[in-house]
Amino acid sequence: MSLLRRLLPRESDFFEYFDEHSRLTSSAAKELIVLVAEPARIAEQVKKIKDLEHQADLAVHRCLEKLHRTFITPIDRNDIHGLIQAMDDVIDLIDGTARKIQLFELTRMPDSMREAADVLARSTQLVEHAVNSLRRMKDGAAILADCVEIKRCETDADAIHAAAVARLFKEEKDTLAIIKWREIYEGLESATDACEDAANIVEGIVLEHA
Repeated sequence: MSLLRRLLPRESDFFEYFDEHSRLTSSAAKELIVLVAEPARIAEQVKKIKDLEHQADLAVHRCLEKLHRTFITPIDRNDIHGLIQAMDDVIDLIDGTARKIQLFELTRMPDSMREAADVLARSTQLVEHAVNSLRRMKDGAAILADCVEIKRCETDADAIHAAAVARLFKEEKDTLAIIKWREIYEGLESATDACEDAANIVEGIVLEHA
């Protein structure tokens, strides 16, 4: 081994950042469920989600800072960068959707909104479980099964989004209300899409190290 390779930092534990971020993202999705179930607590829940999003940003910053200082990584550098960014997209979308609900002063939450929030929370929990299992990489089949379930959640989210938007155009007469609710549904659906993006990266990591 060359002197340069011996002196450069190596094998940093990036999994701790994945674990922390996935936990924060899953917590934010749970807080969104509370927001949807109890509209009277919107301001309180928006603040909680923002605090979680801020903590997640710090985890991303620490992860990328260490990535730039590390020569040898436990998994592909692009996978480290891609996975932490995909998870950050999820919590950013959760935060953005929560703030829009508050900004738009939406207090009547339809069943489809609750369904979309539930599917998103389920997806973030699966991402958390899959990511937590990456450190061991012993049971690749179980991790891949989580990825399949995450993709199923994305399919469910697509169906909920399509039905909800169709119902909006059919039943809602207020154009402004249609615009507001469509943005909310698109935010939730996009967050579930980002969970699938994270799952695709996890799947690639597992297959590469199988």
